This record gives sequence, structure tokens and C-alpha cells, in this order.
Amino acid sequence: MTMQNVGRPTRPEGAGETSGFASLTGGRGLLQDEPLIFELGGWSKTGVDLPPAEEPSDLAGLTRESLPLPGLSEPETMRHYVRLSQKNHAIDLALYPLGSCTMKHNPRLNEKAARMAGFADLHPLAPLATTQGALELMDRLAHWLKTLTGMPAVALTPKAGAHGELCGLLCIKAAHEAAGQAHRRTVLVPTSAHGTNPATAAFVGYSVQEIAQTEDGRVDLADLEAKLGPDVAAIMVTNPNTCGLFERDVIEIARITHAHGAYFYCDGANFNAIVGRVRPGDLGVDAMHINLHKTFSTPHGGGGPGAGPVVLSAALAPFAPAPWVVHGPDGLTLVEEAADDAAQAFGRMSAFQGQMGMFVRAYAYMRSHGADGLRQVAEDAVLNANYIKARLSDVMTPAFPDGPCMHEALFDDAWLEGTGVTTLDFAKAMIDEGFHPMTMYFPLVVHGAMLIEPTETESKRELDRFCDALRALAAAAKLGDVDRFKGAPHLAPLRRLDETLAARKPKLTWKPEAEFA
Repeated sequence: MTMQNVGRPTRPEGAGETSGFASLTGGRGLLQDEPLIFELGGWSKTGVDLPPAEEPSDLAGLTRESLPLPGLSEPETMRHYVRLSQKNHAIDLALYPLGSCTMKHNPRLNEKAARMAGFADLHPLAPLATTQGALELMDRLAHWLKTLTGMPAVALTPKAGAHGELCGLLCIKAAHEAAGQAHRRTVLVPTSAHGTNPATAAFVGYSVQEIAQTEDGRVDLADLEAKLGPDVAAIMVTNPNTCGLFERDVIEIARITHAHGAYFYCDGANFNAIVGRVRPGDLGVDAMHINLHKTFSTPHGGGGPGAGPVVLSAALAPFAPAPWVVHGPDGLTLVEEAADDAAQAFGRMSAFQGQMGMFVRAYAYMRSHGADGLRQVAEDAVLNANYIKARLSDVMTPAFPDGPCMHEALFDDAWLEGTGVTTLDFAKAMIDEGFHPMTMYFPLVVHGAMLIEPTETESKRELDRFCDALRALAAAAKLGDVDRFKGAPHLAPLRRLDETLAARKPKLTWKPEAEFA
């Protein structure tokens, strides 16, 4: 049993058991059992030879006699991390159906481009004369983003979607203050919004008020208009929305918002569904962040370098944060000071120019697809989601059955009623079938939500393999095979945790077993 046992054993007796057979090592065929690196031993050895350290004369009392790290050889270290990698699900392994997250395939061409020395080895303080190629790529990327969205300006520096939301709302705040409208301190957010929307508004100092949702999953126009007033700074609407549906009344939403003196912020997390098909600027949007990892195939930002550029309308463009690229007499340069054209810029979003590696990957994706290819991205993403909805609708209950969805299919848990199986149980059973679970219990407006987004790169064969697995699990649930679900996952390297206890009493550091006794 490992130190990760919280509430119940994660590696109980018989963890290697399959159909009554338990391996002697805890491994499963070629998938080997692997403890934490601290549990591997080797504390009395080292895998490298280091010269004796000279006694520092100016650090008296600050030195450590030993460094508590296990000593592993190079093969041991390599095997440890390879074995750990085999326990993770990945887009390179199978379909990654997380709805609202758009876990796209990252083409290797993009990775090759990002690793070119001229991009990978840049230093943010390098003289501009030596970085003209990078600045040109940033300029071209900005041009594509403005062209695809129909917006006249873009801020490249935000590092992720929530950072982009912050950028957009700070532009809106600056615009209101410049117009003598600083009293506008309320932001309206739909009930189905991403959680970052109200969180970002609160972080900026706004109060948040919810907009109701209609029975068919869209913004309630009557409720929106009733709540618009002289104190409202902006609305934040995701389109396509978090229910996987296009806001049919988006132009009217923009009209009445502007009529009340507020700005329209669009959460661009789902731009992948409309890229090349719809320009948000034509819909009346004033600001929208673009998750490069969701639409333009850069690696998903969780825990690593992300990028969330923000496109801005003409009304907000003067308040965009520095820096941005401009064409000068001596080539490309950066506007970094709050003067002249940047006199109204609200400040900076990051210390330097943004995440260059993500810019390169996104630009490589755009160039390799071209305008017609990017349009097909949206078409194929929507086609794949609707195919999943059609294949599963007779065994699972679509949350909004009337009409097509956009890039993600949303189901509720009504079909599980009376089975004794919950959304969580069903998701855990998917792991035994080799699939990462879909997004569960979100959006909150749908009971027991199961949000599935296949993305455009999945073939019909892979979609069928996924749907066949879900159909088989649905049949098992309806036949009363509750034990299969309550104990799931049975075949994963680790078993189900007591998630409540794990969240309340997490063990974040490793200690020798003697200290746990």
C-alpha cells in the first residue's frame, strides 16, 4: 500500500487482479507497478560522481549536511519516469473527451517549429535588431487573429484564458473611467458561464450578477435586459456557450448591451467551433480572449506555458496593454511606453512580450491549415460532436435534445435514474474501458452533466470505438450491474479514492513509513 492512501487503500490487496488472477509483482502484463521515487530506496548511494564541495566561508549555519534525495542510476531514473508516463492518459493514446476543455491533438510540425534555435533560444532582453524574425511572426500571428475575429486590435501578452479575461475587463474598466463612467461596477454573467468569468470580474473589483438561462440552454434576453442599467460595466457571454450551443440571439444581446452603455466581453474558449465560419467582431463583441491551446493546437496550459491573446473592438483598442508590435523606419519595433498611441494603455499584463513558444506553434498551425483548413476545423469539430450525440441519444439523455449542438455534446443523468449508478460511477467505469472520462457535473445548470467534446481530429473509427464503449456501459448500468460501477476503476494502476477526504486532508509531502506509524 502506498503513502497515497486517503480514506481507502489505493493499491489494495490483489491490485493486480484481473478475472481472478493476481500478479505477484502488482504489475499488469507489460505495465509495471511503480512506487514513488522516494520509495525506491538507494538513499546511501548516488547515480553521479561529484567533486567534494569547498567549504563556503560566508554561509556559516546555512549549509546542509545531506540532501534527502534517493540515489538512482540513469537507467533506474529513466525507467521510473517511463513507467509513470504509462499510467497517464494522453491525446496520443486515445480520444480525450473533456468537454469545455478542447483537448486537441498537437501536431509535431508545430513542435518542430517551436524548437528552431531562432525561436527557442530567444532572450526577452535581446536587442530588437536581433529579433526581427520573432517580431515578424508575432505581427503575422496578430494579423491572423484580427482577420479571423474581425477585430481591429489584439493584445498578445496574456498567458491563458483567465489572464485574457483579466486583460479584457481591465480594458473595459479603463474605457469607462476615461469616459467618466467609473460608477459602472457590475458585470452580468450567465448561469452556465465558466467559473473563471465571475472570478475574474470579482478580482477586478466588480460585483457579479447572474443572467438566467432559457429552457433551451441560451441566455434569457428578458432577464438580461431587466438587469442592464447605468451601473453595468459589461456582460460576459461564452459563444458557443458552455452547454455546447450557439447563442442564436447574440446580435440582439450585443445591441441591448451597447444601448445601455455596457461592453460585450465574449469568452472565446469555444472559438474552435466557429473559427473560419463566424467572426465575433461582426456579432458586436468588444473583447474576446482566444485560448491558443483550444483553437490553435498549442499544448494545453495546465501547469505550463499558456497563451490567451485578447482581440479588442475599436472602442477598446486604445486601452490595450503594452507591448505591441509596430512597423517603424528601421524595421519592426515594440510600443512599450504609455505615450503617443499608447497613452491610454492600462499598463502591462506580463513582464515581457508573451509566450513565444506558443506563438510559434499557433502560427505554424494557422499556416499549415490556411483559411479553408481553419474553416474545416470548425466544421469537423461540430460534425464529430453531433455524430456522438446522434449515436448515444437512444441510450443516454441529451440535456438539450432539440436541434444540433456545436462542438460538444451535453448529456444529463436522467437515463441513470433507478439504476443505482451515478455520473461519477459511470465516469470511473470508463477508465476500465481505456477512456478518459468526459467532463462531469459541468455545466452546473444540468443535473449530473456529462459534457463530451471529441475535437475535429478524431476519425469516425475512433468515435465509433468510443461510442461503442459508452453504449456497452449504459447497457450494463440498465441491467443492474451496479458492482461493476461502484468499484470502478478495477483495472487502473490506482483505485478510487475517498475524494472528499482527499480534498480535505491531502498529503502533499512524502515521509518515511516510520513517520506515518
